[in-house]
Order: sequence, then C-alpha cells, then structure tokens
Amino acid sequence: MVQNNNLANRRAVAPVIATLLLVAIAVVGGTIIFVFSQGFFSQAQISGTPTIESVKILGYDARDVDALVTHNDIAMAANTAGVANNAKAQDERVAIYLKNDSVNQVLLSEVRLGGTAYTYDTAGALGLWNDAVELIPGQYSVLTTATQILPDPAAVLQPGQTATILIDLNDNFPIGRDTQFKLTTTNGAVFVGTVVMGQNAG
Repeated sequence: MVQNNNLANRRAVAPVIATLLLVAIAVVGGTIIFVFSQGFFSQAQISGTPTIESVKILGYDARDVDALVTHNDIAMAANTAGVANNAKAQDERVAIYLKNDSVNQVLLSEVRLGGTAYTYDTAGALGLWNDAVELIPGQYSVLTTATQILPDPAAVLQPGQTATILIDLNDNFPIGRDTQFKLTTTNGAVFVGTVVMGQNAG
C-alpha cells in the first residue's frame, strides 16, 4: 500500500496544463521574433512589395589632383577635379563609388559629406572644377561615364548599377582628414562610409 501511495504522489502535469504551457511558450516566442524583425522590414514589405535597399560604397577618389578617376578606373578630363595645392578646397571635387545591389532602383534623397547636405545637379556634361555654369560648390551629380552626368531629374541608381557620385565641395578640407559620407534614400535607408581626404580607396 505504501508503494501505491508513492506512485500516486509522482503524477505528471495534467495534459491540459502541459498543452497550455506549450501554447504560451509559442506565443511569447513568436511575439519576441516579431518585435525584433519589425526593424528590418517596412510597412510596404509587409504588404508584399519588396523595398529592401542595399547600396555598397565601393570606394572613393579624394586625391589632391586635377583629374579624378571614375568607378571603372577611367580618368576624368584634366582640370575637372581641382588643383594640386596640398588641400581639398571649396569647389574642388571628390568622387565616391556606389553600387546598387537591390532588386529595384534606388532613389537618392540626401547626400552628405562632412555633415554638409549637397543638392543634386543634372548638368549634362562634366565641366572644369571652377566652372560656375556646371557643377558648383554644394552640389553633386551621378556620373555614368568619365564625362557624362546622369540627366534624370532625380538621382537614381538602377538595379545592379555601379556609378560615381561626384561631389563639389562646399568647404575646405585638410589632407588626411577622415570625413563621413552619408547617403539616404527616399525609403529612409541610410548608408555611411568614411572618406580620407587626399587618398584613393577602391
């Protein structure tokens, strides 16, 4: 009789309670995963339209020279970048190489270098660095070749496209200074890199 009482005292959790515990654990786990994943997907993605944006900053050319090179290592025309004067002065230019790894086109909303926001310019051809008609201080353009600037009314990168962002400096920068480059798309995606004035990377 004593042995039967001991067995009765060792009964497991009732099946109903065990089921409720499993359901509670599943709900809590699903909620945690949902909360953490919300930051990675926008409302448009939840509705079924893919808007994940991926832009790679491949490199840059911020050398103190009169002609920079594009993303495909082709030299721009002479006197389109500035003058070699041991500084990157206002109105001189910096080239930054981008690649759109997204499945959709990426529309650039804001481009910043060193904390300064630059406006998009649609000049048809790349002129001299101190030409007041073409690209001027505080502006940037998208180069599709060593001489041609994207003519579209907005700065856009097509899927898989590699392009050069040419920035006409609005400030003076000493050689060797680390400068933050920040790119924001119209969907709110932000991509950040560092440009060292006087150097070429990529």
